[in-house]
Amino acid sequence: MPKVLISDELDPLAIEIFKKAGLEVDFKPGLKPDEQIAIIDQYDGLAIRSATKVTADMIAKAKNLKVVGRAGIGVDNVDIPAATNAGIVVMNTPFGNSITTAEHAIAMMFSLARQIPQANVSTHAGKWEKSKFMGSELYNKTLGVIGCGNIGSIVADRALGLKMKVIAFDPFLTVERAQNIGVEKVELEEIFKRSDFITIHVPKNDKTAHMINKETIAQMKDGVYIINCARGGLIVEPDLKEALDSGKVAGAALDVFEVEPAKDNILFNHPNLICTPHLGASTTEAQVNVALQVAEQMADYLMNGAVTNALNMPSISAEDAPRLKPYLALGAQLGEFAGQVTAHAIQEIEIEYEGTVTEINTDPITSVIIAHMLGAQTESVNMVNALKVAEARGIHIKQSYDKTGRNWRSMINLIVKTSKRTRNITGTLFTGKEPRIVNIEGVPVEAALTPHMLFIRNKDKPGLIGGLGMILADGGQNIADFRLGRVKEGETAVCLVSLDAPLPDDLFEKVAALPQIESVKRLKF
Repeated sequence: MPKVLISDELDPLAIEIFKKAGLEVDFKPGLKPDEQIAIIDQYDGLAIRSATKVTADMIAKAKNLKVVGRAGIGVDNVDIPAATNAGIVVMNTPFGNSITTAEHAIAMMFSLARQIPQANVSTHAGKWEKSKFMGSELYNKTLGVIGCGNIGSIVADRALGLKMKVIAFDPFLTVERAQNIGVEKVELEEIFKRSDFITIHVPKNDKTAHMINKETIAQMKDGVYIINCARGGLIVEPDLKEALDSGKVAGAALDVFEVEPAKDNILFNHPNLICTPHLGASTTEAQVNVALQVAEQMADYLMNGAVTNALNMPSISAEDAPRLKPYLALGAQLGEFAGQVTAHAIQEIEIEYEGTVTEINTDPITSVIIAHMLGAQTESVNMVNALKVAEARGIHIKQSYDKTGRNWRSMINLIVKTSKRTRNITGTLFTGKEPRIVNIEGVPVEAALTPHMLFIRNKDKPGLIGGLGMILADGGQNIADFRLGRVKEGETAVCLVSLDAPLPDDLFEKVAALPQIESVKRLKF
């Protein structure tokens, strides 16, 4: 009989779901990390919230562990690469607490506008400082929503009900979707310039970390209010304190911090700061929902092999798995490549399957491609919910099949249409198992993707290779591989450069300044 450890506080109904499914359950919240590691090899499943840290050390000891289920969205406390390498499925419950988190953001906005926490403390002290707490109406004010996905769109809907004007920035928000939910789609700079209130609903990644800083705050209106109920680390906290001190930012409401638990912080005790201890998902309804969902998902996987909301595994039957595995790796690379080089709202994704790949079930491949593409800039996207997330964002998905295979025995061509341009990336398998990129935007380029890369679009003129090589050599950067291609002499060319380490900002700026380069991006795989 499979055995599950619940190592964090979960609703008791979750225990009943596991038992009814035929699983043995141990409910042991509050164990210390070394105590968890000492017993983890006894279990097939591990159900957690945010307190348990599923580290590489724990995974190394978890010889029988098959699935980790996170009751909630964030999986910062799970070493997903280590789990994947160990063959452990990592699941979350991406939609169970969306309403709760959105409502918390709205509550924080109200509290800022009317200085409710400060007035509460003053009144309890018997001061009756009625004239001190002059508030601001939300009516007719402009709310800027950064990240208009599942949670952000709920916040927008509630704000529209308050008769606020709502503008939104989201790289994957289409104009059509924006119109349907009643918001104005704008660029990030417009959010900063026009908003009276700014609320953030994005994941923390390379593109969003420290996105609110001294430079971006300077672009904002004087007296702006900032709310962050998403992730810590999106705001440079010393820069926010400076802006609060000067009055540039009239008030800020934070549910999350760079370092958590936040026992000591530079922002604490500022008179214009409202803060809560990561309460975004803390309602009875949300905690029941995510507990039930994670128990149902884990039980279904352990007893029936069904996979739901997995972050590192698509829904695949046992029969299809061996043939699909290399194509899933190829699809993941195509999606990650496209996601990292696409900066505007995606309107359409077309996937062309040619040759022998058409003989197998391509649905998991499509899900992998879309999940990795959207996952480059948004949260809570996995192989299972990728199509639903794309649909919710107004992205049209097309698939086509050609059994003949015009150029390769087997090929996948990914075409991404945005509001600005159309881009295509083609991949195949060498020796039937090794993923390769073979064409980028019509330019033949044969390359294997590696952890650290540069993607360059350049003018086909002499000097690029020498100039690039000199900058990298002077900076101590070793080139592992270099692939260059063009369609016609003298026109635009593309190249992929593999490096042994990430390229520092100063060297990246020097590379970007080379006269032959039209654009350059750093990629991670």
